Amino acid sequence: MRHLARRPLQGLVSDSKIISQELNEEISLLIYTPPNYTPLQTYDVLICQDGNDYFQLGRIPRQIEELIEEGEIRETIVVGVPYPSVDERRKRYHPNGEKVEAYIRFLANELLPFIEKAYPTHQLSTARTLAGDSLAATVSLLTALRYPSLFGQVMLHSPFVNETVLRAIETCKKPEEIVLYHVIGKKETAVKTTDGQVVDFVTPNKEMCETIKKRPFASYTYEEFDGDHTWTYWQRDLPRGLTTLLS
Repeated sequence: MRHLARRPLQGLVSDSKIISQELNEEISLLIYTPPNYTPLQTYDVLICQDGNDYFQLGRIPRQIEELIEEGEIRETIVVGVPYPSVDERRKRYHPNGEKVEAYIRFLANELLPFIEKAYPTHQLSTARTLAGDSLAATVSLLTALRYPSLFGQVMLHSPFVNETVLRAIETCKKPEEIVLYHVIGKKETAVKTTDGQVVDFVTPNKEMCETIKKRPFASYTYEEFDGDHTWTYWQRDLPRGLTTLLS
């Protein structure tokens, strides 16, 4: 595990809000800008679903900052999109959730223009990465599959996979425009989900891996780590995922 420097962040974490017509509510955002941020320079952007978790449990600002300072990744702005409640998270992120289509449109048609108006970002899909864990990974993947010309990279930590997800991979029209980083824990065979069920994540993820390999994605990295469906392991894996996608 990478040992992070115990010093104050040199970059800045700030709060912002966006009014979403798609979701019919105000959405809170967490935004990290790297050290020496200037509007005279352009940056990559990383958008994390489960935003609070990536910022607090994943410590992504600190991890990003250390990798930037070591010259291992490009200078990147991180945008965290928190969820308001567990019930609302499922509606927005689950591939069959009642608000998943609205959330995908929110990311593409509202959040991305908002970010690009407020911050100087590279106007390239390869400079825009979506990230998520579990259901948050699932909706990140579905968004890139729907809008590959907007979001060219996805970091997937233990995504929930069902037939809807597999079908979206099989029918993606421009997989060659998308880079995927995908990890799953070997012990994720009995995961307690937010709706009270116990689900095997490993078998569907392996099936997704085989489905992805049959399509001409620009690049695909797949790893199985020795751990379970918790942030203990996802946090440890973040440096590898970040350097794979943002080097």
